[in-house]
Amino acid sequence: MIRIGILGGAGYTAGELIRLLIHHPEAEIVFVNSESNAGNLITDVHEGLYGDTDLVFTDQMPFEDVDVTFFCFGHGKSEAFIREHQLPADMRIIDLAQDFRLAAPHHDYVYGLPEINRDQIAKARHIANPGCFATCIQLGLLPAARMGLLTSDVAVNAITGSTGAGQKPSSTTHFSWRDNNLSIYKPFTHQHVPEIRQSLCQVQGALDAEIDFIPYRGNFPRGIFSTQVVRTDASIDDIVEGYRSFYAQAPFTHYVDKAIDMKQVVNTNKALVHCEKFGGKLLITSCIDNLLKGAVGQAVQNMNIMFGIDETAGLRLKPSAF
Repeated sequence: MIRIGILGGAGYTAGELIRLLIHHPEAEIVFVNSESNAGNLITDVHEGLYGDTDLVFTDQMPFEDVDVTFFCFGHGKSEAFIREHQLPADMRIIDLAQDFRLAAPHHDYVYGLPEINRDQIAKARHIANPGCFATCIQLGLLPAARMGLLTSDVAVNAITGSTGAGQKPSSTTHFSWRDNNLSIYKPFTHQHVPEIRQSLCQVQGALDAEIDFIPYRGNFPRGIFSTQVVRTDASIDDIVEGYRSFYAQAPFTHYVDKAIDMKQVVNTNKALVHCEKFGGKLLITSCIDNLLKGAVGQAVQNMNIMFGIDETAGLRLKPSAF
C-alpha cells in the first residue's frame, strides 16, 4: 500500500483527493492536515464523504510515516512551507500549487503532465502538478505542436467553473454574482500561460508565436471548456491522424471525431479533444473536469506512475448520464 499524507486538507482539491484515495485499491491515507480543523471529522468539511470515511483532521504532520505527501496549498505557499520545515529526503511530494511548475535550477520538480512526461514522472521524487486551464489548453495544442503547426499566434478562449477559484469565498465566486452571469479575468496575463508555453516549446522545439488566452468565469461549479484557433495549411486528415497518434497510449486523453461537450468529462479524469478545419484555420476544442484531470485526478495519476502501479488505478470514474 502507498501511505499518503495530505496538507491543506480543508479545500476543494483536498476533498476531491480524499474522495479518490479512500476508494483507491493501493492507497492508505495516514493523515490529513488542517490546523484550523484539527480534531474535527473530515465529513464536517467535506460533507459529500458522509458514509465513506471516519477520518479526522489533524494538526500533526508525521512525514516519517508516509511514502508521498500531497500539497493542496494555495499558490505560493508550497515553496515557503518547504523552506520552513525539515522533510524526509525519501518522501515523495506532489504539489498542486504553481510554485514549481516552471523548470528552474533551484528545484528538481518534474512537470506532471503524463501525456508528455510519463518517463520522467516514473523516476521523479517531486512532481509539480499542472494547472487546470494549462492542462486543458495543452492537451488541445500539444499534438499540433508535435506536427510543427504553431507558427503564428494562437487564439485561446476557455471557461471554467466556480470551483476553480477555490473554497474561500470572494466577490466573483458567491452564488448571487456568479449565477446567470459571465465574465473574463486576467486576459492575456493568466498565470498558466508560461507553463503552457514551456510544454509547447518542449514538444515543438521552439515557439515564437503568442498564446493569446482569454479566460472566462462560468456560472457552473466544475469543468473547463476551451477553444484554440491555429492557422495552418495542413489537411484535416493529416491533423486528425497526428492527434490520434499522439494520444494512442494516453489512457485518459481521447481524440473524438464529433463535437464534444463538457458534460462528457465532468466527474471523470478524462480529457476530450476534437478538431475541425475552416479554410486555413484549425479549430481545436478540448474539455476536462478542473478538479480531476485539472487537479487531483491528474495528481493521483502521477502518483500511480511514480509508484509503478496501474496508471488508471482509482480513476475509472464515469460521467453523469444527464
